[in-house]
Amino acid sequence: MFDLLLGNTMWQLVMQSDAVTKAVLLVLLSMSVACWALFFYKCIVLRVKRKHAIVALHMIRRSESVDDLIKMGQQLSGTVPGYFIARVMRATSTLLALHKHHGGDRGFLYWQQLESQAYQSVDEMADAEESYVWILSTCAAAATLLGLFGTVWGLVHSFIRISQKQSADIVTVAPGIAEALITTLVGLVVAIPALILFNYLTVKIRRMEGYYLEVAAECCRVLQTLFLG
Repeated sequence: MFDLLLGNTMWQLVMQSDAVTKAVLLVLLSMSVACWALFFYKCIVLRVKRKHAIVALHMIRRSESVDDLIKMGQQLSGTVPGYFIARVMRATSTLLALHKHHGGDRGFLYWQQLESQAYQSVDEMADAEESYVWILSTCAAAATLLGLFGTVWGLVHSFIRISQKQSADIVTVAPGIAEALITTLVGLVVAIPALILFNYLTVKIRRMEGYYLEVAAECCRVLQTLFLG
């Protein structure tokens, strides 16, 4: 495969192609590099965040008081679970102050507000994990269309040469057909992996969201005693 793509014949066909075909191939190459760079970056980041989430879950499941939760948040500072715990604790402080000020039987109402804010934070963190992943799906769709564009462009060149030379022999049509096939091949080589990488990262992000939901549920378990007794 490597010899096929970089062999003398293939390289000569690329070099003999016109500026439009070369531009299409260059764009496709740039898209492929961007997709793979984004994929490896996201894999590394998700792997680190997954480890942090697992550690946070082990710690929070052993927490029985708000003080334990505060200490855990300090230990996990600089991580996504630490950020989440700090945010939830700030919301808890605000709602507790309101609860003490108004008194009465509003504990359950404030507890519902805290739980809603906690899961809203999870949604925001999940959205942050999905950042830039759209590039993969966009490249998967665009690469196919660019390959199709190159195919049409190459065929148009073949028909132009036929009309100019008044001949339809293989020497006349071969260059245009070669341009068409090269761009089609490269387009598929870019689009297929991009689509696979997009689906893979989507599954990983959904699993990451599941860890965040577990952290939120455990935090709410510890904090509910402040409002519900």
